[in-house]
Amino acid sequence: MISKAFYRSLPVMAGYIVLGIGFGILLRNAGFGVLWAFAMSVFIYAGSMQYVGIGLLTGGASVITTIITTIMVNARHLFYSISMIDKYKNSGRYKPYLIFALTDETYSLLCDDKGPSADTIDRYRFYVSLFNHCYWITGSVIGSLLGAVLPFSTRGIEFSMTALFIASFTEQWITSKDHIPALTGLISTVFCLIVFGADRFLIPSMLLITLILTIIRKREESPK
Repeated sequence: MISKAFYRSLPVMAGYIVLGIGFGILLRNAGFGVLWAFAMSVFIYAGSMQYVGIGLLTGGASVITTIITTIMVNARHLFYSISMIDKYKNSGRYKPYLIFALTDETYSLLCDDKGPSADTIDRYRFYVSLFNHCYWITGSVIGSLLGAVLPFSTRGIEFSMTALFIASFTEQWITSKDHIPALTGLISTVFCLIVFGADRFLIPSMLLITLILTIIRKREESPK
């Protein structure tokens, strides 16, 4: 069980360690030590939001600004997490943590993964989520410690988040036989990017993806 969950999480480990190190270095350069890196990674655990959060901390953002920014940055979770409602509804004591730990990469691993057996699927999902969380915490702490002793140029380091999304898309494309969801996401995102622009395409693209996938699902479930 644990070994299977660990093996399943290995692709995310490679990305989260590197991304966490990048976050830890940026946070250290902003004047916040290792305890900040550890606490943010344990209790916030939202990669892109943690990167954005550094600017909010250094810029003295208000509570309202922080709340609005968090909702905008993490709005995509509201859409893709809908597909996990049925999977998580009977997960019992594991449910609170599974909901909290559902990142983009964890979702890509678990959305089509039926686990070793139906009786142990909730525990399996818990371990996959926990391993991924630990990778992120470890990377953040390492980055903070490295940033304290070694000089780093942080220019362009934010691109590491984009690289991880590309890696997750590629891994899901390779492991899944059904490419319709992936193509729907790709085409809808490009379309909304062209129509709404780089600053406003995220929410419309999520809405469009949700609408298209809902229609497809209803057609598949309808009696023939």
